[in-house]
Amino acid sequence: MKKIILMGRSECGKTTLTQALKGEHIQYHKTQYINYFDVIIDTPGEYIQTKQLGYALALYAYEADVVGLLLSATEPYSLYPPNITSMVNREVVGIVTKINEKGANPERAKRWLKLTGCKTIFFVDSKRQQGIAEILEYLREEGDIMPWEDISKP
Repeated sequence: MKKIILMGRSECGKTTLTQALKGEHIQYHKTQYINYFDVIIDTPGEYIQTKQLGYALALYAYEADVVGLLLSATEPYSLYPPNITSMVNREVVGIVTKINEKGANPERAKRWLKLTGCKTIFFVDSKRQQGIAEILEYLREEGDIMPWEDISKP
């Protein structure tokens, strides 16, 4: 599978999405440092919220095939400037999280992610496993067997 780095502000759902993509039980815990998994790099929100730490994200992005910009559907604003994806030499996808939360506005988040330059946008509710299969399918490479596929059938 392609390796993805997840970036977004604190509490936008990066770690919850990581748990959902890995098929784990969802439980909240604060990410304190960069976490490397087989095909996922989970980053703390402070890295994108702080200019000095933001530079580190550029370096970590070189270790991934895809950059995932997360934006919660409950956010009243976006941290991402317009056309920011043009500064990245990797695929950049938008991921709208918390789509079923009270007060969520997924379409507004989608518009903001499109302004950044994201051409592919996923809508996710990690707790309900909504949108998870689509992201995994996007990251799939030839020969990858997905968890829901029965390899015993010809």
